[in-house]
Amino acid sequence: MPADYAIETSNLRKIYRSRWRRREVRAVDGITLRVARGTTFGLLGPNGAGKTTFVKLLLSAVIPTEGEARVFGRDVHEPEARRPVGYLPENHRFPTYFTGAGMLDFYAALSGTSPADRKRLIPRMLDLVGLDRWGAVRIGKYSKGMLQRLGLAQAIIHSPSLLILDEPTDGVDPMGRRHIREILGKLEEKGVTIFINSHLLAEVELFCGEVAILHKGRVALSGKVRELIAGKGYRLTAAQVPEALETVLRERASAVAARDGVVDFQFATRDEANEAIDLLRRESCAIESLAPTSSTLEDVFVRTIGNGGAVAAAPAAREVTA
Repeated sequence: MPADYAIETSNLRKIYRSRWRRREVRAVDGITLRVARGTTFGLLGPNGAGKTTFVKLLLSAVIPTEGEARVFGRDVHEPEARRPVGYLPENHRFPTYFTGAGMLDFYAALSGTSPADRKRLIPRMLDLVGLDRWGAVRIGKYSKGMLQRLGLAQAIIHSPSLLILDEPTDGVDPMGRRHIREILGKLEEKGVTIFINSHLLAEVELFCGEVAILHKGRVALSGKVRELIAGKGYRLTAAQVPEALETVLRERASAVAARDGVVDFQFATRDEANEAIDLLRRESCAIESLAPTSSTLEDVFVRTIGNGGAVAAAPAAREVTA
């Protein structure tokens, strides 16, 4: 495999087997995925979809049952494969007796950063994440949001080429989330590959260029965010629609919802919406509203998981190679 990709997996599978109950759990079930260098990528999925296990496989914290995974062309089992990686786990637990600065010094030392560089970088990292006044305070007094900020500083202090973040804005207030997005945006501009595992779909939609949705250990859908949410159109709401006309419009609309004598028609194009308006006016129907619409990543997620997560049910599904 070439080293053009920050992350490559081929038929990656992790199966947990129980000797006593004679059952198996396919936590990751044959995932083939490619994430190019410099990409900001989001990994999505419901609880139990296999996201955390997939990340652990990338970090060689879990041994695969089958398949392979590479980081920048190196097999993840090689220690050198982990050197360019920064990682912020979900529900991380830092020793509470450390100060913020002390914790950064400890983890930077583990990453191989020299004492001189640590002395220079720690104040800069604390300032970057908004904790410059808290460096000498014990971590036990930090709030959840402050711990997330400190965790981010820990993950980037050694200037990684690949940053893997598991729920990076969990417990962070809206201003803090924006601040974290700004930090990540600057890293993205420098060519850092950012891999985010998150349940906050709005955050992923705002920041990530590409996503993959996991369901039952498999990739149910993947692609560029702008392509997945490209289902734009027009919602036309009308009242007093005769049954015969409603039947005609239902055949032309991509979606229809009726309630209390009012009908919502979803049309893919403006011309289709205008044609429907002409027909409704001819029948003296009341036009309630006409509004442009667009899909959100949440809409895509719900449709994908609602379809059982089958790739066949998602025509936009593809292997991520961009």
